[in-house]
Amino acid sequence: MRSVTTLIALMIPSVLAACAPMSGDPTQTASAVRPERQCFNVGQVNNFRQGRATEVYLKVGRSDVYRLDAAGGCNDLDFAHRLAILPDGAGLSGSRLCTDDWARLVVPGSTTPASVCRVRISERLTTEEVAALPSSYKP
Repeated sequence: MRSVTTLIALMIPSVLAACAPMSGDPTQTASAVRPERQCFNVGQVNNFRQGRATEVYLKVGRSDVYRLDAAGGCNDLDFAHRLAILPDGAGLSGSRLCTDDWARLVVPGSTTPASVCRVRISERLTTEEVAALPSSYKP
């Protein structure tokens, strides 16, 4: 019985080490794993374009471009000259939107007074990603 107890005591550190998370850099912090959220004010949006059926690209400020992903699709966006962006939970965040936030795009429709679609602010594109966009997607 004593040999079984000794064997178990010797195995515990090995089992615990096998369960420990592995990382190439032991100094890596949680903030390095999760990128910082990128934010903008809806008043800074000065252009938009529809990409694929569920994508919308916003030009914010002088050069930032954000990709929004629609839950479904956004009707009449490809012919729209204007739109309104309403953050979900209006009043809580004001007019500030960040990556991973949800909002509603309100587009004056050609066949209805307005169409509304729900979108998630997916990411702010890098300069290289903006340059790689097809010209018809660039806001």
